[in-house]
Amino acid sequence: MTMIRAICFFALLLVSVLDRPAFGQAMSRDEIIGYTSLWEGERFPDGRPKVSDDILERMKRVSIEGAWSVLRGEGYVNQFEGGWMMIHDDRPIVGRVLTAQYMPARPDAEAYIQRKGQEAGHTGSSNSWPINMLTSGDVYVASAFGKVENGTLIGNNLASAIYAKSGNGVIFDAGVRDLEELEKMEGFNAFVRGWDPTFLTETMLTGINVPIRIGRATVLPGDIVLAKREGVIFIPAHLAERVVITSEIIALRDAFGIQRLQEGKYTPGQIDNRWTEDIERDFSQWLDAHASELPVPKEEFQKYLEIRTW
Repeated sequence: MTMIRAICFFALLLVSVLDRPAFGQAMSRDEIIGYTSLWEGERFPDGRPKVSDDILERMKRVSIEGAWSVLRGEGYVNQFEGGWMMIHDDRPIVGRVLTAQYMPARPDAEAYIQRKGQEAGHTGSSNSWPINMLTSGDVYVASAFGKVENGTLIGNNLASAIYAKSGNGVIFDAGVRDLEELEKMEGFNAFVRGWDPTFLTETMLTGINVPIRIGRATVLPGDIVLAKREGVIFIPAHLAERVVITSEIIALRDAFGIQRLQEGKYTPGQIDNRWTEDIERDFSQWLDAHASELPVPKEEFQKYLEIRTW
């Protein structure tokens, strides 16, 4: 009986450790799971959905408009934000979101945050704490009320740490400094509100892995971010695969349509409209002939064709 009690005690202790926030302002594992309950796949220890690396890689070829169309069809209409400045406008950012929320500093609240952070083992300034929690494929997404002057969340040193841990970039509703040095970092990119030489002041970190607002978009930890020159769209984890496969289907249908138009088999009016059953059968046969080009089995494509909202 004593052994059973000991096992139960250590099991409860392990659960409490895994479920405990990183510090007072972070959501617990259970809370993150609650917010992202439609995701049925693997999760990180902190509770965030772990969308596969394969989906992330294929997401790089998805257009902003393509992702937006799928999300809109599913009722997610507040996921896009435009008007960004970026280091490289030809280098997309794709990855799993780790969120951070910043607010204007208030001494009593900031003292509490610092104390709780130190108790949780955090060191240094609070804007480095989310960086310590990044894993490979993550994108650090921060809401800092659009502050640019004295609102530079990172400079060259922290950017280097971010890229070392995540192999990815950042999306900041805030400013960044050291642009000249950041431009030299191979593989790193940042979507921000502006560049400024000032340091971060009068700003406090109030949450890690909490729901945040980025402009007109609502962002949850574990979302997949797709950032391109047109803007940034945040894709709920449970819809990431659908966005990717729908985009791939559309690309293949476009290739089929262009080929058939060039062959003169169909008119533009037939292709640029909802296809007839005869054209759909032709497309299905065309897919068989191009099976080696499909990123997933044909049956997967057929499944998404049946439930498409576009």
